[in-house]
Amino acid sequence: MNHQQPSTSKFGLIEEQQELGRSLRVETPRTAHSDWTARPQRPDPVALLEEQNESRVPWLVPIRRARMADSAFAFFRGSARIMASDLSTTPSSGLIVQACGDAHLSNFGFYASPERNLIFDVNDFDETLPGPWEWDVKRLAASVVIAAQDLGYTEPVAQSATKAAVLGYQEAMAEFAERSFLENWYSHLAIAELVQLMPKKKRRSLRKRSVKARGRTSQQALKKFAVKVDGKHRIKNNAPLLLPLRDLVGQEDPELVRQAAVTSLESYRESLPNHRRYLLDKYELHDIAVKVVGEGSVGTRCLITLSFGRDSSDPLFLQVKEATTSVLEEYLAPSEYDDPGQRIVEGQHLTQAMSDIFLGWSRQNEGGHSYYWRQLRDWNGSVNLEKLVPTALGRYARVCGWTLAHGHARSGDPSAISAYLGSGPAFARSITEFATSYAKQNEDDYKQFKAAIDDGELVAADDSSS
Repeated sequence: MNHQQPSTSKFGLIEEQQELGRSLRVETPRTAHSDWTARPQRPDPVALLEEQNESRVPWLVPIRRARMADSAFAFFRGSARIMASDLSTTPSSGLIVQACGDAHLSNFGFYASPERNLIFDVNDFDETLPGPWEWDVKRLAASVVIAAQDLGYTEPVAQSATKAAVLGYQEAMAEFAERSFLENWYSHLAIAELVQLMPKKKRRSLRKRSVKARGRTSQQALKKFAVKVDGKHRIKNNAPLLLPLRDLVGQEDPELVRQAAVTSLESYRESLPNHRRYLLDKYELHDIAVKVVGEGSVGTRCLITLSFGRDSSDPLFLQVKEATTSVLEEYLAPSEYDDPGQRIVEGQHLTQAMSDIFLGWSRQNEGGHSYYWRQLRDWNGSVNLEKLVPTALGRYARVCGWTLAHGHARSGDPSAISAYLGSGPAFARSITEFATSYAKQNEDDYKQFKAAIDDGELVAADDSSS
């Protein structure tokens, strides 16, 4: 099977694609997706994570372990490689899309469109690669079960929310199968539409969150992440989570890191279209810092840059994240792009409704490191899962299912996928059963990981440690 490119329908072949989707049920029945049984030679989950750490910044690895040890859900968020290994042994219909590769509940959120509207979409594409659409659905579904358990909800609540996510995906895919390619491409979920999907008593809370998201800008980041010294702004030291290069002595060579960042900036500039490059050139680089982000990303080389345009009231913060090989590439065909940064950016543009105007990538440097760039704060926001009551969790999961289906419809064949899914509950039941079983697997892996830390086999360091 060719995993290099997502599949697409051609004009006049809709009926054939629908028939293809239905015929694939014979080879891979929808009920086949319900089973999760670990294979006898399943790789050691802790070993898979530690292999990733070998290429990461050594002094940040203990922080990654500590963050992942916080809960079973935090562990799941950081263990995309483990699930990719497991998913490679599960059935697939053979229909290919541009997969997110890490589609869990916390990788969806708000951000600003170039037209300055607040929209909702997938917001993390570090692992994106052409692959089976089912892999994303299964990871999303498993995340719903694990999040519900983390919140202390009952199994019926977890299963109900999981079914909502899968049905949201299924119903959305049926809608996209009826639309033209252009309609699907232009489609997006604006905050106003999301508000209408929530119960009336929850709408005020969501509106407040959207207002808060609009306040997350470079100006706001300047107040949070910078201090004024001798009349000039510079990024503050909040080690180990935020460490300006001037204070990096003892960890890495600050000048080498600075030169690598400047070289990356020059390369990144070339990846932007001319009109965006023109805008970027209006800003002058003033400061750089190492910043710890996420769970799974901790230990990769992540920086933030502070630049100013017209004056000190015109800041621009950019986030620079190391791009590595997708965890999916171990089990699918390698990316068509030689550079991991380009893989991430191209995959994001393909599946995301609208993307940050400063999204771009830089070529691998002499050390073999590749990076992608974007604004640090551009109305970014997320739903606080800890505050979701059972009904709200189900509604949110359904919205995430819709959003995931939209990315898959843009990059794949919605007619064939929808025909495979059908209109009944068979697929949702199967995926819910899979997700429930996989949540138990995640719990076992998490306990093994925690035991390795408790026994002193692995060193974990709290964020507050220096």
